[in-house]
Amino acid sequence: MPHVRPSIADKRRAFHRLHQEGCFVIPNPWDVGSARYLQTLGFKALATTSSGFAWSHGHRDGGMSRDRVLDHLTEMVEATDLPINADFEHGFAPDAAGVADSVRLAVETGVAGLSVEDSTGDASKPLFDFDTAVDRMRAARRAIDKAGSDTMLIGRAECFLVGQPDLQQTIARLKGYANAGADCLYAPGIRTVDEIAAVVAAVAPKPVNLLIGFNADLSMPQIAALGVRRVSVGGALARAAWGGFMRAAKLVREQGKFDGFAEAASGNELNKVFGGN
Repeated sequence: MPHVRPSIADKRRAFHRLHQEGCFVIPNPWDVGSARYLQTLGFKALATTSSGFAWSHGHRDGGMSRDRVLDHLTEMVEATDLPINADFEHGFAPDAAGVADSVRLAVETGVAGLSVEDSTGDASKPLFDFDTAVDRMRAARRAIDKAGSDTMLIGRAECFLVGQPDLQQTIARLKGYANAGADCLYAPGIRTVDEIAAVVAAVAPKPVNLLIGFNADLSMPQIAALGVRRVSVGGALARAAWGGFMRAAKLVREQGKFDGFAEAASGNELNKVFGGN
């Protein structure tokens, strides 16, 4: 029988169910190939990575335009049967009205979830002030509801990533985003058991996303025991791929050696993975 692909509505319902209990990994592919490969491994959902996508096009993280990101989201949604969560950066607008317009366009791509950050991109003032950040989240919520979509909204507090590792400020922001309509809360940069437990307790019963983009001692059972609902890896898979590429390329260029391919994937294996596409 021919494979029947799930509809956008099916994907969104499945995504909501994943957030109701347990703990799952939502890895971050950066292109169609990496997304399709992750699907073959049995993951239940995927999340885009702004950094991985930007690097694959020769740009820094945050250097891609809204239109290019929207095209990427459309492509990723169409690439697999899995729900896609969009790393939607700061909503591509400083004001609430602009965020609402961007979120409306993101929903139209078919994503099952999207995150909106409170970072400004301005090193002199790296975070939107609290009231503005909450207004932006509330606007994102209204845009999703107006679209008649059950796309999940993830509220991100970027404090730890922009040099303000203040747990109480982070929690206050996450609570504000929860009250503004965020379905899931995310504080990238928290690492310790105490930090994770404090965030989970503060926003309960809403689910929490934990970023593990580094060599961590925590295992999935330990993370689940802390009450985390989902674990993403951000740009870590893309960085791992780039690391292998860079090491092999430097060996060729700097030492004239070709022994950097020992851990390279088999071409036959890749052809088998993508043979049906």
